Amino acid sequence: RSAPGSPGTARRGVGTHSMIEARATVVRVEPGRAWFKVDDRQDGCGRCDEPGGCRSVKLAYSIKPPTEVFSLPDDSGLQPGEPVLIRMKDGAPLLGALGSYGLGACLLVAGAALGHLIASQGREDLFALFGGSLGILIAIGFNRLLHRSRRWRGTLAMEIVRDRQLCPQTVEKCV
Repeated sequence: RSAPGSPGTARRGVGTHSMIEARATVVRVEPGRAWFKVDDRQDGCGRCDEPGGCRSVKLAYSIKPPTEVFSLPDDSGLQPGEPVLIRMKDGAPLLGALGSYGLGACLLVAGAALGHLIASQGREDLFALFGGSLGILIAIGFNRLLHRSRRWRGTLAMEIVRDRQLCPQTVEKCV
């Protein structure tokens, strides 16, 4: 991540929370929803081709290219071509990943270990499989409940801010 003012994703202190922000352009608008293309997306640490670079982003993109356009709810009257900043709280991506992937991984391992412990001699693998499967099912159920929570969604929410410094003269609604 880059420092504020440099190209790439920036961090800024806003109020009591540090924010991650990325510049984007509105691609299309429908009532209540806007589609964006991030203009300054960085690929990982940027050390892919340097000695010691892991090339993990290049490997991931060779399997599935990144989504170029995504949508967010909008009721502010954005117009196609308008530049915006998309912000979210600094810890939100990590929190979302821990809730989605971390919980599932922990419950998978815990269920497999518990299944292995309660198994009779010679059936440890089968019980570990069932325990791990049960752990994953519990994680899926918990994640479904978690994502219905307004408080959880508020923690992960993204904010759309009009970028007044980047407003081209042709966009009339850029105030």
